[in-house]
Amino acid sequence: MTAMGRTIVVVEDSFDCAETLQIALESIAGVDIRVVASGQAALEFLARCGEDVAAVVTDLQMPRMSGMDLLTRLKSDPRLRQIPVLIISGDSDPRLPARSLSFGAHAYFSKPYSPIQVRQTLEQLLR
Repeated sequence: MTAMGRTIVVVEDSFDCAETLQIALESIAGVDIRVVASGQAALEFLARCGEDVAAVVTDLQMPRMSGMDLLTRLKSDPRLRQIPVLIISGDSDPRLPARSLSFGAHAYFSKPYSPIQVRQTLEQLLR
């Protein structure tokens, strides 16, 4: 049974990246990891279980709905805007980190990133 507000949603369309993140994040005590492959799937999960979500980790470059679009949707929804969002991106645009943070992201990680750093950031946010 998931503790209230203790699910981390990983939004990543690359199986290998999602699996690497899931393995790194599973070591956070007391959280469940839910991996979804698209921004739309994340929104559907959050519509059902948003009160159980402690954080969202999303890739920026995904088909149909980008991580930035997902971030914008989360931050514009009064029920979901308090959920911390961490962005992961392989895009080399130097403006993306500041843009992501200005849209409400709590952290930005460039690929290749350290899954351990992502885990440590989440552990700090969940305290």
